[in-house]
Amino acid sequence: MVLTFDPFREFDRLAGQMLGTPAVAGGPAVAAMPMDLYRSGDHFVLHCDLAGIDPGSVQVDVDGRVLIIRAERSSRTDADVQWVRRERVTGTFERRLTIGDGLDLDKIAATWQDGVLTVTIPVAEAAKPRRIEINTGNHQVIEGTSKDKALTS
Repeated sequence: MVLTFDPFREFDRLAGQMLGTPAVAGGPAVAAMPMDLYRSGDHFVLHCDLAGIDPGSVQVDVDGRVLIIRAERSSRTDADVQWVRRERVTGTFERRLTIGDGLDLDKIAATWQDGVLTVTIPVAEAAKPRRIEINTGNHQVIEGTSKDKALTS
C-alpha cells in the first residue's frame, strides 16, 4: 500500500508554521486525520483518529485502486459563544491511499470504536506465500511393477 503523493502538502505545512494556521489550504490537513498503517499476518490495518466526528459522517470508498476516507467535523454555531482559543479543525477531511496489487478489494472491512476508524484490507489469496510441491518423476521398477519412489528428508 502506498500513500498518494501531494506536492503541495509541504508548502501548506510551512505556510501554517509561519502564519500560525493549520495546513488546510488546497486540501485536508494530515493532523486532522492522523493515521497508522501496519501489516499483521495476511492483512493490512489502518487506524484513523477521528475524535469528535459523528460516525455517520464518515465514508470509506474504493475507486479503482484508491481507498478514500472522508469525514466531517461540524463547527459549533452557538450564537452566545465567545471563542478564547479554537484549535480543532472543522470541515470535511479526506485521505486517499493508493492500494497496491495483491490486496483483496472486495473484502475490505471498516469498524468504528471510541473515535477511531479501523479499516482492514486483506491480502488476496493469489498474493499469499505458498509452498510448491516438488514432483520428482522418479520411478523404480521392483519385481516387474513400477512404483513411485517416496522421498523423505
